[in-house]
Parts: sequence; structure tokens; C-alpha cells
Amino acid sequence: MNEKRKNERSKLIAFTPVYDSLHKILLGYLGDLSKEGALLIGETPMEINTQITLMIDFPATPEFPARRLIIPVRVAWCRHEKSAQYYNTGFEFREINEQNKTIIDSILQRYQFRRVNSVAG
Repeated sequence: MNEKRKNERSKLIAFTPVYDSLHKILLGYLGDLSKEGALLIGETPMEINTQITLMIDFPATPEFPARRLIIPVRVAWCRHEKSAQYYNTGFEFREINEQNKTIIDSILQRYQFRRVNSVAG
């Protein structure tokens, strides 16, 4: 199976913790997000093809209420970061209901980096 992502992920500005929903333990922090999956940056490696349910708590701002995303995922890949104690883990969303789609869309619109092409001069 090809583990390469099909859609570009967006890096997030917000500091976003990610938990194992069942065991209520912190797995790490969200590195990027797409409509199909997410990247976790954490201290513990995860076994490929493990299926768990993530709980991701997005922070509130004055114009955007806090959002909690609870979603079943499959560990698609896990790699040790060079020169660091951290692991990057790619998750594939297994089930995306309409509520989760709405949350992900609003999170991407609110928190992703705005990439602006500019010319210095």
C-alpha cells in the first residue's frame, strides 16, 4: 500500500495537544492536518497499522470557540526525527462524520499558516 498522502497538509499555528482518547494520555502535539489525516510530534514511537481513537483539543480564541475532535485513526507511518528525541507519526482518519468534517474545515480555515507570495524590493 502506498503510504504517501494524497492531499497537502497544512501546518498549524496553534499549540495543539493530541491524546489517546481511550487511555486519556498525551501522545504529543499536532504538527499538521488535512481532511484525510494528521501528523503528530511526540516522544514515543507508535506501531504502524495500530488503530486508536484520537482526541485533539484545539484552543479557543475570542472569535473562535474551542473545538474537540474525537476521531478513529490508523497509524500510517512513524519516523524518528533526525538529531532529536521526537518521532513524527502520520495518522490516517478511518471514519469522518459530518460533524468532524465541519470541525476540520473550520480548524484549517482558522489556524493554518497563510502562505502569501511577496516580492521584496
